[in-house]
Amino acid sequence: MAKSKAVPIRRALVSVSDKTGLVEFSHFLIEQGVEILSTGGTAGTLRKANIPVLEVADHTRTPEIMGGRIKTLHPLIHGGILARRDEAEDNEAMELHGITPIDLVVVNLYPFEQMVREGRDIETCIDNIDIGGPAMIRSAAKNHNWVSVITDPSDYQLIMDEMNTNHGRIGLPLRQQLAGAAFARTAAYDATIASWFGTRLHEVAPKQLNIFGKRRELLRYGENPHQTAAFYIAGAERPGVGTARQLQGKTLSYNNFNDTDAAFELVAEFDRPAVAIIKHANPCGVALGNTPFEAYQQALSCDPTSAFGGVIAFNCPIDKETAEAVVEIFSEVVIAPDADKHAQKMFNQKKNLRLLLTGAVPEREQKTTTIRSIAGGLLVQDRDQIHVDASMTKVVTERAPTPSELTDLLFAFKVCKHVKSNAIVYAKGCATVGIGAGQMSRVDSSRIAAWKAQEAAKAVGEKTARTLDTVVASDAFFPFADGLLAAVKAGARAVIQPGGSIRDQQVIAAADSHGVAMVFTGIRHFRH
Repeated sequence: MAKSKAVPIRRALVSVSDKTGLVEFSHFLIEQGVEILSTGGTAGTLRKANIPVLEVADHTRTPEIMGGRIKTLHPLIHGGILARRDEAEDNEAMELHGITPIDLVVVNLYPFEQMVREGRDIETCIDNIDIGGPAMIRSAAKNHNWVSVITDPSDYQLIMDEMNTNHGRIGLPLRQQLAGAAFARTAAYDATIASWFGTRLHEVAPKQLNIFGKRRELLRYGENPHQTAAFYIAGAERPGVGTARQLQGKTLSYNNFNDTDAAFELVAEFDRPAVAIIKHANPCGVALGNTPFEAYQQALSCDPTSAFGGVIAFNCPIDKETAEAVVEIFSEVVIAPDADKHAQKMFNQKKNLRLLLTGAVPEREQKTTTIRSIAGGLLVQDRDQIHVDASMTKVVTERAPTPSELTDLLFAFKVCKHVKSNAIVYAKGCATVGIGAGQMSRVDSSRIAAWKAQEAAKAVGEKTARTLDTVVASDAFFPFADGLLAAVKAGARAVIQPGGSIRDQQVIAAADSHGVAMVFTGIRHFRH
């Protein structure tokens, strides 16, 4: 059939907000003998470049009205785009109404997303909701049997290569590819607008969930080599692995993205210099310090064996001293807001190390959403952004924690929020000592955390148990006293947990019998 053949490009409608590459591409079209129709600002740019152009208003013999809101919504435009060239009825209508075919539509939309990112007022955002653009894009994409459509300046080269190869014609495979990209673009645009309205209306769970993203890169594979994967930019910009500048190293893998995100979100919990070392999305060491070097040394000492091949996150700029220490072991990724030139030079010695600089730390108060797929649906929730402070704790034992114990308890509870459940964290001096993650039994998590601390001490020849005189955090309540008693046996002196078990009194009594201080928070931090 004719519609499967390559279609010659004789007339193009060009109306773009993003004028990147516009002049060069339009010069190419003119050289190919293509007539260009255009609108206001785009036409002005082309004329300044001495490119012949016919304004849409002259083509339709209808002036732009309502401040430019009405200019392309006209039968001569949409008829030219939507006409099926092999349908007699369409051809008769074109001849009757003086409609000339449009073979190429080059449109990118008003910058609504940019206005939202910049925090512009509601009137400005609404003014930047494009109406005519999406209509033309969808018309062209629908009629891709005859019409080519471009919504992204990066696709100009595809058209130029195709026309050069096919003597000014565009084949069906490329037309189909561009049509799919066009519908994806208008879907993402509408989803952004719907999401913005939902945010302004404070919708907790909208009836229609719009999820969209722009692919930034294809990944080598997913969690395992037999799985395909890609990374997409989506939603509000939040400083982190998705927005970071990569200075060196191989491209990130699926697991690198996941682990690095977990690490950077953890250190964002703290104001003091903080370091988190992550393996398989769980921390194996977290610490605060007066300097990044001090915090790194403390975090590493928690579990140096597991730290090998991990992801290291800083919430503060990295200096030369810290970088010198970091490169002593093999790490997959280092992420931080910044690194001075001396630190960057040190990291450059490790060619395979990925160094990511974010420019900022995520805001703790910024509301974001987490999404997880399950068979047949999606689970959507707010990110766990509650930050427990001293005012939210309730002493439930005869002995209250000392000021230093309370500081460590709050630190450990923040770390606990980022450990897979069931989670137990031993800490001392605002540094983790042992971490038990992801066990089916809370008592097992408590024992594993103590065992990990014991093994780390043995590795450096320490004689005293690291868990002696520590504090313990639990992400959820102790259902029985056994988990608490395991922590007491390891040497813990204070405990922080949500409370709320039907056996709370038994657990409190066990703590009192060993002189252990315990506070309840009323906040659970499950992480699955």
